[in-house]
Amino acid sequence: MTFTAESANQQLEQICSKAPIVPVLVVEDVAHAEPLARALVAGGLPVLEVTLRTKAALDVIRAMSSVEGGIVGAGTVLCRDDVKASKEAGARFAVSPGATDALIEACEEFSLPLLAGVATASEGMALLERGYRFAKFFPAEAAGGAALLKALNGPLPQLKFCPTGGLTPDNARSYLGLPNVVCAGGSWVAPKALMQAGQWREIEILAREAAGF
Repeated sequence: MTFTAESANQQLEQICSKAPIVPVLVVEDVAHAEPLARALVAGGLPVLEVTLRTKAALDVIRAMSSVEGGIVGAGTVLCRDDVKASKEAGARFAVSPGATDALIEACEEFSLPLLAGVATASEGMALLERGYRFAKFFPAEAAGGAALLKALNGPLPQLKFCPTGGLTPDNARSYLGLPNVVCAGGSWVAPKALMQAGQWREIEILAREAAGF
């Protein structure tokens, strides 16, 4: 069965509706993967984005994919090799800072739903032309924040977003209250210091607070 933009839309709609916040995770030690995923899932955040910014990232995706209730995706996916490796590691979706024809085609080839990065109306229109209705708004705060997303909803109401980049517990609600935002990505729920200290209970508490947004 051919994987299409509509196939991606259907899966992304289900994924993005699981929780208001998607933890954006930079994990350097694979030993942290399973306890971190368990803490976040227990706190009510089942959708996890593991960025491909560390040497351990693919192993982290493999380990987290074994945690019951977790839906693990790969972030910072930039090329076909990233897509292939992420899919083989068990990623169920991909997130990229932008979009290229080659990246979109690779995700369709490997049946991996892509949440592609958008920062302008033209980029959003380009995704819509290819049939994609879900996108990452990045870098959210630097690109114009919630005010820009609100403005984009006028001409492009069919495009739904997961804003990422500069979100905090203080500003996340301003995004989540917009009609064109389905969830938001944030790294604050898994601080590096807590991971290194193995403070999984504290991370679960942060996740539970974010799940209530």
